[in-house]
Amino acid sequence: MSRFDKAFGKGRAALVCFVTAGDGDTAAVLEALVEGGADVIELGMPFTDPMADGPAIQLANLRALGKGTTTADIFAIATAFRARHPQVPLVLMGYANPMIRRGADWFADQCKAAGVDGVICVDTPPEEDAELGPALRGAGVATIRLATPTTDAARLPTVLETATGFLYYVSVAGITGLQQASTDTIDQAVAQLKSATDLPVAVGFGVRTPEQAGAIARVADGVVVGSALVELVGKYGDNAPAKVRELTAALAQAVHTARENA
Repeated sequence: MSRFDKAFGKGRAALVCFVTAGDGDTAAVLEALVEGGADVIELGMPFTDPMADGPAIQLANLRALGKGTTTADIFAIATAFRARHPQVPLVLMGYANPMIRRGADWFADQCKAAGVDGVICVDTPPEEDAELGPALRGAGVATIRLATPTTDAARLPTVLETATGFLYYVSVAGITGLQQASTDTIDQAVAQLKSATDLPVAVGFGVRTPEQAGAIARVADGVVVGSALVELVGKYGDNAPAKVRELTAALAQAVHTARENA
């Protein structure tokens, strides 16, 4: 039974939390997420051109790169996290360039050695993933695919064919953090996706508050929160872990009890 199976198999929705590697005291922020009740961690790989991300995560990328954060640093963070938390799923999320510049096999081997459970490569669609995806799956690392409001019935089978771990539903046709899809739209989309796959479906982009997260958790298998947490790291600096823990706990309470209150 994989860590993803355990995280999404508790009879209620899972809270998935994103922060950027190298932004602030990443180790302390990751501890705050776990202490607050996050079920799955997404660790962003800073990149110079984060095309899918809104202002909060763009600034986090700049802060991390400004500190000189490297791919080696990211794997060191992941390795240390896995040693502290053997059971919490850890996902690397980012863009193709840092992942494949040394070769897909090298990246996959590093993920495996660091205890990374899955990878989300934002700018490589499954139709163009002849190298990274196979290398990751060969190393036992999940390739987590993105579905969006524009993923129609004709293309969805292609997205699902090589999807493992869980399916990430991007609830808005836009960048992170700035928009929020209506509950009715999300309910319909999740129902359609769950009729097409047995993978857990996690919904993200634009989820900022416990109220929003709880509403989504009534229908989805997971709720992804990123920008709201990243903003705390940027605003509070060394004092961010306490703020991150507080928001994560409120989100976890809303997500974990959503179906009880439905």
